[in-house]
Amino acid sequence: MKWSSSLKTKRMIMFWSKMLIVALQTGLYGCLWYQHYKDLMPFEYFRRGNWAIVGLYAVFILVFSRAFGALKVGYLKTWDIMYSQFLTILCVNGVTYLQLSLINGDWKFLDNSGPMFFLCLLDFMLVLAWALFMRWIYAIIYPPHEMLLIYGQISPDVIIQKIESRKDKYHVKEKIPLLAGMDVVYAKILKYHAVLIGDIPVQERNQLIKYCFEQNIRCYGIPKITDIMIRHSESIDLFDTPLLLFRNNGLTYRQMFVKRTMDIAISLAGILLSSPVMLLIAAAVKCYDGGPVFYRQKRQTKDAREFEILKFRSMIVDSEKNGARLAKEHDNRITPVGRVIRRLHFDELPQLFNILKGDMAFVGPRPERKEITEEYQRAIPEFPYRLKVKAGLTGYAQVYGQYNTVPYDKLKLDLTYITNYSLWLDIKLMILTVRILFQKEKSEGVDDTQETALKKE
Repeated sequence: MKWSSSLKTKRMIMFWSKMLIVALQTGLYGCLWYQHYKDLMPFEYFRRGNWAIVGLYAVFILVFSRAFGALKVGYLKTWDIMYSQFLTILCVNGVTYLQLSLINGDWKFLDNSGPMFFLCLLDFMLVLAWALFMRWIYAIIYPPHEMLLIYGQISPDVIIQKIESRKDKYHVKEKIPLLAGMDVVYAKILKYHAVLIGDIPVQERNQLIKYCFEQNIRCYGIPKITDIMIRHSESIDLFDTPLLLFRNNGLTYRQMFVKRTMDIAISLAGILLSSPVMLLIAAAVKCYDGGPVFYRQKRQTKDAREFEILKFRSMIVDSEKNGARLAKEHDNRITPVGRVIRRLHFDELPQLFNILKGDMAFVGPRPERKEITEEYQRAIPEFPYRLKVKAGLTGYAQVYGQYNTVPYDKLKLDLTYITNYSLWLDIKLMILTVRILFQKEKSEGVDDTQETALKKE
């Protein structure tokens, strides 16, 4: 009970710290409204009207902060928090300024944007100080969880390596194999406040989850593919027995129509805006070795249909004379120009034409070659499940995974997108894609001993 009470106090501290930053940002906007924008409106607001305008700003902050994870101090790294806060500030103040423009009803009001830009600057300075301070507070009140890892026949080394990459949050203090016996595992669990259940058989996993629930012990689990499907199912309460509905048919017609319309608009805009950059890259690729500017390769999209993907060539001309394979971490086939454009993901820009043509979507699972899909399928029979939607330029696996993420984990990320699809999720992933341009691990190749992303035992 003492530990539970302490946990409630910690959560209360974090909750009110989040409310504080929302209140401070709202206060800044309130000052701007009362001192400047209020007098520019065509009619006078009474007291409650002013409160409503300022209160709506607080609602915008909460909505966009939740969407981008801008208040997840401790859960996200400091850089990710700042990026999410930056996006939140831009969206909130952008929507607010649009709202004020509509209320004013005069297009000349758009020239009065200086104070709003100043508010953005003040907001960002404020959240920077808040994020750094609260990160320090979080480290004090939430020391890293000392965890017990329970694993099956699969080696736990990979998951331990991933967990230990966030030493500020997690520490696997001890690991125990399921073969030690359930009674021994139960006894070990009681010594910890947190347990990580690895990829073990469903029956034993269910028993361990129930035991942790009974003992009020924090439990982390690696989801199986069916878990992802269940998590986003629809609940039906027509009977006294709960039912879960799995539609399993990809996107609806309405979703596909809206998604395709958005893809056409964004690809056209992207081609126009990026054309100067694409011309410079084309010139650099051509001048380096005189070879072709573009690289074409057959890939698979929805329902396993093949199409020819278009990319800027980033490797030497005869890079695949010994067969096609993924780029390695230290790949001598990559040219100096290619290394730069791959680092920035600019080699993918020509795929805007694939999107415009309809072979790809802007957001979706990354397209694979038929040969690689078949190889992955031999190891992971469920791998073709990701072909229920069009392949994408960016996607859930690209934002939350890495270039060298193993196929099984990429499949689970792609299925999370497919089973949880919404227009807002597409917009969110597009915005978050900008962040990965500056993260080196997102473009790192596979290990030098690998031909594909499958790990060799």
